Amino acid sequence: MTGAQLRSGQLADAVGVNLQTLRYYERRGLLTAPQRSPGGHRLYPADTVTLLRVIKTAQRLGFTLDEVADLLDAGRHRHRGRDTGLQARATAELAEVEQRLRNLTVIRDTLRAAISAGCDDLVTCAGSSCCPLPFAELAETNDRAGTH
Repeated sequence: MTGAQLRSGQLADAVGVNLQTLRYYERRGLLTAPQRSPGGHRLYPADTVTLLRVIKTAQRLGFTLDEVADLLDAGRHRHRGRDTGLQARATAELAEVEQRLRNLTVIRDTLRAAISAGCDDLVTCAGSSCCPLPFAELAETNDRAGTH
C-alpha cells in the first residue's frame, strides 16, 4: 500500500458523514471498494476525502446520487458526449432552481399579501373579494381539470 490511507472512522470524521454513508456509497458504486488492513479494517486512499466532499457538495447543489454517479462516471470517461457532462447537467439543474425560485417568489409575495390583508380565517378570507390568496383561480383550475 502506498500513500496515506484512512480507516473508515477517520474518513467519515474528516468529511462529516457517518459510517453507514460510506458503506452506502460503496454499494452505489460512488466509492470503490477499499483495501483491507491485515486486521480487516477498510483503508481508503487519502484523496477519497476530496471525492466525498465533491459528492456532498453536488448533493447540496441539488443533484441526486444517480446524477452525481453519472457525473463522476462522465468525468472518468471523457469520450462520452458533452450532453452527459457537468456543463449540461449544471445548466439543467440551474433551470430547475430558477423555476423553484420563481415559484417561491410567488408564494412569498402571496403570503406577504395575506399577512398585510389581515387574513385570519381561510374560509372567511376565501369568500372575500379582497382576499389575496388565489382560491378562486385554484378552484377554476380544478374545475377545468375535472377534480373537485
